[in-house]
Amino acid sequence: MELLPSVVMMFVLALCFESLPSVRAQSTTTSPGPSSTREAEALDTLLQQYAYRALVNPKTGTIYNVTHLPSTLTGIEVAALRLRSGSLRRRGFSAYKEFEIPMGFIGSPYVERLVLVYQNLGNWSTRYYPLPNYTYLAPVLGLLAYDGSNLSATNLPELDIQASDGPMLVKFRDVKSAPQGAVAKCVWFGLQGSSNFSNVTGGNTCSSSQQGHFSIVVHYTATPAPSPQPEKGSAPSAQGEGENDNKKTWIIVGSVVGGLALLVLLSLLVLCMNKYKQKKKMQHMERAAEVGEALQMASIGDTKAPAATVTRTQPTLEHEYAP
Repeated sequence: MELLPSVVMMFVLALCFESLPSVRAQSTTTSPGPSSTREAEALDTLLQQYAYRALVNPKTGTIYNVTHLPSTLTGIEVAALRLRSGSLRRRGFSAYKEFEIPMGFIGSPYVERLVLVYQNLGNWSTRYYPLPNYTYLAPVLGLLAYDGSNLSATNLPELDIQASDGPMLVKFRDVKSAPQGAVAKCVWFGLQGSSNFSNVTGGNTCSSSQQGHFSIVVHYTATPAPSPQPEKGSAPSAQGEGENDNKKTWIIVGSVVGGLALLVLLSLLVLCMNKYKQKKKMQHMERAAEVGEALQMASIGDTKAPAATVTRTQPTLEHEYAP
């Protein structure tokens, strides 16, 4: 009895939520947060270790591609480049994959040798660098600098790299075409989770004076569905949206009222069932009482007492049968 109203109310609430699909759809929207930043930092640390493993008897200024990555990171490209800090500052490096490093590139704190780790996250870009309301037109590329004096070191912090004489250029190789009417933008992700947008030059080039992760994105705007054309001779309704809202409101109200009505009907049904069971029980008791045979009553003076309808067999004396 007590459980039935709760079940019915849950049913009513379910009907209300079913009539509001837009609210549930909005709750599934995700946005970048501290968890994604921590995952990106953990990925940088892991890729730094694999990049250093590729530097076996390295030559200064030679690019070493990482050929062995875990199967869980399939699709990511990593490379390592070891340089002298003084040479990088005086000469730069013209073509390190998609990066063009100008002269005046200075690392802090100062180290004699540094390693530039290149990353191409490929189809993992949105996994580690989610960007709500934007679509990636190019994979996320990363360039991070580490101390190169000890190639067996792990968990190294990134060096602070600044370009003093001119910006570093990132020339993306595979850039998707932006939708018609949309404007592509460069996006830069800092090591602390910050981001910044700038203009794309030449259709595929971004510039920056700092290290980090880079890509080309476009702001995502959903294309509205074409509205039905009114029939000839009929004026367009200016209250169409209001009517739709009223219809949704009446659907919700109808669901709630219907649920309450169902609750009342079920309660009445339970009461009727209880009364029916009590009535059947009383009838059963009455039939059980009527099964026994009623005794006839006889008056003895002023008192009535039950009397048997059949008398006992009279005793017979033995001398009556004597020969």
